[in-house]
Amino acid sequence: MNQSAAPAEPPEPARILVVDDDPTVGEVVAGYLARAGHLVDRAEDGRHGLELAERHRPDLVVLDLMLPGLDGLEVLRRLRARPDRPDLPVVLLTAKGDEADRILGLELGADDYVTKPFSPRELVLRIRSILRRAGAAAPGPAAEPLRSGDLALDPRARRAHRAGRELALTSREFELLAFFLRHPATVFSRHELMQRVWGWDFGDLSTVTVHVRRLREKIEDDPGAPALISTVWGVGYRYDPAGTPIDRDPAADAPATDAPATAPAGGTR
Repeated sequence: MNQSAAPAEPPEPARILVVDDDPTVGEVVAGYLARAGHLVDRAEDGRHGLELAERHRPDLVVLDLMLPGLDGLEVLRRLRARPDRPDLPVVLLTAKGDEADRILGLELGADDYVTKPFSPRELVLRIRSILRRAGAAAPGPAAEPLRSGDLALDPRARRAHRAGRELALTSREFELLAFFLRHPATVFSRHELMQRVWGWDFGDLSTVTVHVRRLREKIEDDPGAPALISTVWGVGYRYDPAGTPIDRDPAADAPATDAPATAPAGGTR
């Protein structure tokens, strides 16, 4: 599928690890990423991928779910279990019919997914969006610290704390929490969250549901009965502040539009 993109400054060159047992897919993806200016490492199985991740400390991992031996979900679990880099961005490559594995991958902390067959150009655009947001620390209102009750978030340092304890957030979870803190007591549909937080004009709405669920598990006293991120049935989600958050101009959260997602789905939970 061809995707159009608004002009945007490219991110700094990044080191990207591609883990895929299909040599043709790996070669094509690596070629596109290299032409975009990135340094690419390749692995054709999960164990080699984990070794390269440990050795080279990539800025992002492109990970196929269907790998020989150690499958992609187990590789993702082990990447997320590393205390030194809980926010390492991971993009999954999934087969069209693997919806259950795709959702499980998001539950385990994947930042995004692309369904095979896919456009390498679309993948590069999505990676560009993730890298730019993961490295965003520009001066201005959007980089100022945020606080709400016992939650504190520093956009420059990409760190968040609750009651003085650092939260292990993925890049998607961090962006979602920052957006909620900037827009308290306001209801947003899942489509609005996709567009305004991650810059996607279209996409699988269950992705938002999964990221909200994971964020609740990390900031709520009882994720099953959330007090901070409320579900407004039939509409979307609302952040109910447990204190006085710092006000933000909504213009500070204008979405990046270089990486739209693809197919619609799902209901709000």
